[in-house]
Amino acid sequence: MSTLAVATLHQALRKSFATLESNQKVWKSVLAECSPLMVSLGNLAEQSRALSNVQISNTPLRVFPDLEERLRFKLLEATDIVLGKLNEKMSSLQSARDAISNQVAAILHLYEQNTHSLDLLAVTERSTTTPSVADMLEWLQDAERHYRQQFLRRKTLLQTLRADDLSLLESAPQRWNSLESPSAEDQITDTLCKVSFFVESQ
Repeated sequence: MSTLAVATLHQALRKSFATLESNQKVWKSVLAECSPLMVSLGNLAEQSRALSNVQISNTPLRVFPDLEERLRFKLLEATDIVLGKLNEKMSSLQSARDAISNQVAAILHLYEQNTHSLDLLAVTERSTTTPSVADMLEWLQDAERHYRQQFLRRKTLLQTLRADDLSLLESAPQRWNSLESPSAEDQITDTLCKVSFFVESQ
């Protein structure tokens, strides 16, 4: 009975790690697309502040009526567009997070359904090519927790940003970068290496 339950779990674990790997790639790709958008936000905020610090009426540009208002409107409009694009990227990050979360929830549910037919040895046994069920479940939960927390922190940061709050916009790129967790990402990549033989040995 234990052998059948382990085989069922192994099949589901392979699917879970395949989902994790594909969505890690999506996550990294979307974050790479966010970086220049965050830089743009900071630049637009700097331009808005520079505009506020210049008395156009004291420059040769004063001959252009409503120039300051028009420039300010253009900068606000451009900022809104960038914020809109970042929110679209957050939807992609949310999809990746949800795919991982749903897969991990499904494997944990399957594990709970089979606990009656799994003894301690079946759950903790490992080989040179196959990590133990217990280890793999823990790795998946660690990865799921990482992406859940990362998504929440980035979403919270974006929700604080407004086109008319220059201080927040100027500091946004640094705060966004400070959320990066390369050690956690490296750990997930390391995990995927550890299970690569197992995932391929179907």
